[in-house]
Amino acid sequence: MRKISVVSLLLLLSILFISGCSASLNEEQSTITEAVKDAFQTSPEKTNNENKDIAFYLPQGYEIEDESDNNVILNNGNNTYILFYNQNEASDSKVVYDSTLNQGDYEVNETFEKEDGFGFLLIKEAEEKLNEMTVGIGGVKLTTQAKTSELSETASSMMEIAQSVTVK
Repeated sequence: MRKISVVSLLLLLSILFISGCSASLNEEQSTITEAVKDAFQTSPEKTNNENKDIAFYLPQGYEIEDESDNNVILNNGNNTYILFYNQNEASDSKVVYDSTLNQGDYEVNETFEKEDGFGFLLIKEAEEKLNEMTVGIGGVKLTTQAKTSELSETASSMMEIAQSVTVK
């Protein structure tokens, strides 16, 4: 009986320790924002994929799963990304940002500006430790769901892709 109590106590403490070690969205926000801002400030990667409307860069590991008008569905491992583009909007347009912002309440809402572009980062909690994240520039945005611990790395890659999109 005493062994069961000790084992139960150790199990409970382990669960509390593990759950306490996971970073919250608030704790990760500045790291994620800096990662996106850094990617936004760099020069676009050379395009290595295209469809009838756009050319774009995909980092290693990313694959095209499907395409439809104004959307490209991407996969990287177990993660799915939706690349949306409006070829009628310039890289400094705020139309896609404004319409996305109207679709929900976001815990993170960051914008970035440079001479030739307007970028944004929007994150809202989908479930505990799982977030919906949208990163975009002008008329282009990428959306995915990711664990809080993966947001920074994922956001940086998403901005690299968004920044590389060029209209044909």
